[in-house]
Amino acid sequence: MLFVLKLGGSLFGHAPDILRRVADSGSDVLVVPGGGPFADLIREIDLERGLSANAAHWMAVLAMDQYAYYLHDKTGIELTPLLVRKKGVRIILPYEVLRRQDELPHSWDVTSDTIAAWMAYKTASDFIKATDVDGVMLEGQLQETVDASTLKGRETCVDRAMPGFLVEHGMDALIINGTVEGRLEDALKGKTVKGTKIRGK
Repeated sequence: MLFVLKLGGSLFGHAPDILRRVADSGSDVLVVPGGGPFADLIREIDLERGLSANAAHWMAVLAMDQYAYYLHDKTGIELTPLLVRKKGVRIILPYEVLRRQDELPHSWDVTSDTIAAWMAYKTASDFIKATDVDGVMLEGQLQETVDASTLKGRETCVDRAMPGFLVEHGMDALIINGTVEGRLEDALKGKTVKGTKIRGK
């Protein structure tokens, strides 16, 4: 079973250790890096200078590539520009993939969350987002399961476009706190863990 793992920018300080544990788990994982501080800089430039939607989109996707190179440098895990199913753990370089298959809207509503969901859809993989919170909170309560349709238009720990993408493509997503050691590894082994399952099916 192949997993697409979105490694959130919020985990920047923890990400190398998390990836080493993922590699040790023996699972087959395609890691999609968030934008992290690299994408934050693009947002600041957009706010201060005003960028076109196209420029902001591709600059933010390139920020994901920068995060990928950072993760590779710290872990030695293989980088790949190819969106294919393979054994082991690899870190995708999103820019090259998306330049070949430019299928997503160019908008700040579409961040690395939706890009990772798209990659999971394209590879028929299970989709996990690792972030720095336990899952989706609604009215102050952690949701063990939630329908993607109910998240449309809400501010949560996933980007604004992802719930609609999950519904459109009949996909589920699992949101996990990657800072809790063992939780992500257990999820990759098929164990039930604390987090939120977003149902798009």
